[in-house]
Amino acid sequence: MRLNAKMSQAELAQRAGISLLTLKKWERGLECASCTALEKISTLLEVNYKELEEGQRLVENAATPGEGYTTAVSDRGIKISRQEQPPEGKRYVVDFYCGAGGLSYGFEMTDQFVTVCGIDLLKDRVQTFTANHKYANGLVGDIRDFDVTELTGGFREVDVVLGGPPCQGFSSIRPFRNLTEGDPRNSLAEHFVLLISKIKPRWFIFENVVGILTHERGNKLTALINGFREAGYLCEWRVLNSALFGIPQNRERVVIIGNRGCIPISWPIPTHLYEFKSMAGARPEVIRPLPPLFSQSLPRSVSLIEAISDLPNVASGEEKEDYTCAPKNVYQLLMREGDPDLCLHRSTKHSAKMLNIIRHAGSNIYALPAGMVKSGFSSCYSRLDADKPSTTITVNFVHPASNRCIHPFQDRALTPREGARIQSFPDKFFFAGTTAQIVKQIGNAVPPLLGKTIANSVIESELLLGAQAA
Repeated sequence: MRLNAKMSQAELAQRAGISLLTLKKWERGLECASCTALEKISTLLEVNYKELEEGQRLVENAATPGEGYTTAVSDRGIKISRQEQPPEGKRYVVDFYCGAGGLSYGFEMTDQFVTVCGIDLLKDRVQTFTANHKYANGLVGDIRDFDVTELTGGFREVDVVLGGPPCQGFSSIRPFRNLTEGDPRNSLAEHFVLLISKIKPRWFIFENVVGILTHERGNKLTALINGFREAGYLCEWRVLNSALFGIPQNRERVVIIGNRGCIPISWPIPTHLYEFKSMAGARPEVIRPLPPLFSQSLPRSVSLIEAISDLPNVASGEEKEDYTCAPKNVYQLLMREGDPDLCLHRSTKHSAKMLNIIRHAGSNIYALPAGMVKSGFSSCYSRLDADKPSTTITVNFVHPASNRCIHPFQDRALTPREGARIQSFPDKFFFAGTTAQIVKQIGNAVPPLLGKTIANSVIESELLLGAQAA
């Protein structure tokens, strides 16, 4: 509407009496404009108020803000205090770049760790995090703006630091010893290494996408490893696929584990059978299925339909708030532990054109009749396989035009609840924010069950060291 009125953002912001940043956030659906502001803008643009209001509502429901540190936000410096004081006898964890907190939630699932602080740039992420981590403070803002005491939840010592910082700009040349806390050249990954050197946790966990292995011909990963080692840590990295560890999703991540005690790291052994072609190629660091001789007693990987078949059918644009059957398998029992209410099981309301595409969808875009769609990646507009783990879900897993996310049997994309199941978030896990932002939180998260697997590796490493010493 603004463009039709041939008005720039700066001009409209000035005439409406609002900041340019506020207008940008309204136009991207990051915040809701007040009725008074909409009335004034409708007058300035010479458009119908009701049409503007409806358009703004649609933008907010389909908001696609940049993730993490690419999004300009003004909510920095907010602190959400913990609900309860951390209990004694547990090991303390802090979660940097926490998002929804899937990684630290997995650590807590072992019953040996509690999370005492988490930080993220986006407020709704921190609201989700603190709602599910009752012993943790939540900080909103750039991690570089907080001191160590705040980042460690007010505790002098923490046992584990978790984080998956964006690696854009990480120097493959500048040595760690030249880093200083106030240096504006520090990238987020460099700052993470610097914080590890200052906090000195017994363990740290760094996770990232597999693409880090080839970025700058591998120099970025080498620089990270060297930085951690210069900070006094023994560390190793592996590529973990979630499907090998009871998660219904073919999702690979690079994980670096380090400790200050020179403890040999006991990497997890697959608990499920799944054959896959790794994005990391034939590297020896890729954890792969066990040879047949050692895997005969292992169950096959959890399939998509095993993860979601107890959820009621929903049509395009429909929502269901009640379970209609009991859990059908062990995975569903785990997801419904505590007898939670069903929520977030609502489907995107697809257009008539999209519904027609969905009805013709197969395993890839080429299954569609010729000319039905004009462009798209091979995985777009395609159904998921019922009897296999899901493909990696993204931040757009409710939009078939973006990725492979159509239900195996029903004519619609996945619901947020189904996406959460695929990521191994239990049904009792609370997500804050708009539906669009909840979908992004789910798609960006580390699966909690993968977090639990990594936590058990830390525990196992220490137990093995103790047994060897004895």
